[in-house]
Amino acid sequence: MSTTQSERLRELLEPLVSSQGLDLEEIAVEPVGRKRVLRVVVDSDDGADLDAIADVSRALSAKLDETDAMGPGEYTLEVGTPGAERELTEHRHYVRAVERLVRFQLTEGAGEVVGRILTVDDEGMDLEVPGVKGRKATARRLAFADIDKARVQVEFNRKEKQDKQDEFDEQDLTEEEEA
Repeated sequence: MSTTQSERLRELLEPLVSSQGLDLEEIAVEPVGRKRVLRVVVDSDDGADLDAIADVSRALSAKLDETDAMGPGEYTLEVGTPGAERELTEHRHYVRAVERLVRFQLTEGAGEVVGRILTVDDEGMDLEVPGVKGRKATARRLAFADIDKARVQVEFNRKEKQDKQDEFDEQDLTEEEEA
């Protein structure tokens, strides 16, 4: 049984990424002209800040330089995070997406659901499905087995967060007036 270059790279790099407190989410080697690009995607339960990404990038670069894992020829190492609209493929991804709005494509042509993940357990998750045209949101249970694809949605004007910010702003004004 032969292993692909990505699998060999994962075996080599995953322990190093884990030692930095991060999860190795994805590895891809792509040709770009005469060079290759090694894209490494990392994340953690608390997110990965710029310093953590720089640290793991230096560690991966040093490890790759001391081995021949990338073979002959030039390559560029790119280390980053999954991004705002990440696809959810692992249990830990769903846990990290609690309180986020997610679009689910359901199995066997059952359509799609957009909902906010409230809780996640071993079998699935509880969602809050936004109401349409002024209707109230509804609760829904969704099993992992019923999900074909899931992707986090970007929200620019989340109502609850704006309401909380308005409350803080009003509190600040009241405190300034009392002073």
